[in-house]
Amino acid sequence: MVKVFLQYHFMYNFIKSILFLWSPEKAHSITMSLLTLAHKLPGGRWLLEKLFCYDSPKSTVEIAGITLKNGVGLAAGFDKDAKYIDVLASLGFGYIEIGTLTPKAQPGNDKPRLFRLPKDEALINRMGFNNGGVDAAVERLKKVKSDIIIGGNIGKNKNTPNEDAFDDYAYCFEKLYNHVHYFVVNVSSPNTPGLRELQEKPALKKILTGLQTIRIKYMETGQPSKPIFLKIAPDLTHSQLDDIIDLALEINLDGLVATNTTISRAGLITSESKLSVIGNGGLSGKPLKIASDEVLKYLADKLQNKVPIMGVGGIHSATDALDKLNLGAKTVQLYTGFIYSGPGVIKQIVKAIENKK
Repeated sequence: MVKVFLQYHFMYNFIKSILFLWSPEKAHSITMSLLTLAHKLPGGRWLLEKLFCYDSPKSTVEIAGITLKNGVGLAAGFDKDAKYIDVLASLGFGYIEIGTLTPKAQPGNDKPRLFRLPKDEALINRMGFNNGGVDAAVERLKKVKSDIIIGGNIGKNKNTPNEDAFDDYAYCFEKLYNHVHYFVVNVSSPNTPGLRELQEKPALKKILTGLQTIRIKYMETGQPSKPIFLKIAPDLTHSQLDDIIDLALEINLDGLVATNTTISRAGLITSESKLSVIGNGGLSGKPLKIASDEVLKYLADKLQNKVPIMGVGGIHSATDALDKLNLGAKTVQLYTGFIYSGPGVIKQIVKAIENKK
């Protein structure tokens, strides 16, 4: 087993060194094109599943009434437009979160807008909710063949003023309702001007209760209830977290996702000069783990299992994932760790979770 792990580790590091010769967005495009090609070749899907999937009845996890085949999900941002769900499902994820999707297509911020910090095994992004719009994503979702659980991460368009934000969230919610299994309301990205202001309690309550009202209308027509999660930033004060906790309990929120990227640059190995050149953006990867874990622990201690939490931020290994679970998360999500550690880390985490039970 150790020999196999070392062989995989060597092989993936070699592949990663080649991919890192390109810009992050170009490398992402190349990687997903190659995986899509491999998935389409005769026997390709079988081979990918053989290499990376680990299916066991003991691995299933239930959260907010949804049964996942395992508790390791792909965080939002990797497959914004639902282009690669079938391919990514063959890599062993228990669930996949698409988005962030907005009502209208938007290009996002100017390039370059995604930066690697290899010394820190981190990324800085200021993508700005670049996506092709929720309607285009729905058309792709209709063609998905995999039975994997899909989450819809929804946001507002950049040009929509905060006072009209609910209309954007409602539009995406209604468009996606019959095509995803759960929703995540994203008000915590640092890359859309003013968005984080929507994390304040009055604004949040308007959005979340409004979506719950729409959900009731769907349920009255015989549609199943779709859980609504809230994704929060790691940069909130205890007072702000207390407001979110109070609101979550008050409105019976289905769950929280902790956390999004951080605007902090504390504790990085990368030089100040390089960080200055990169500029603004949300930091993800290993350096995020401490802050993300602190928020997760604070929430879990206060909520006492009354509201389930998806843990995300700084997970690069099975040990990192188990830390999240021990702090109170019900499931975990990967993004930057998936890039730096490779798809093999998914199976490692799933097996570690199963052994923990």
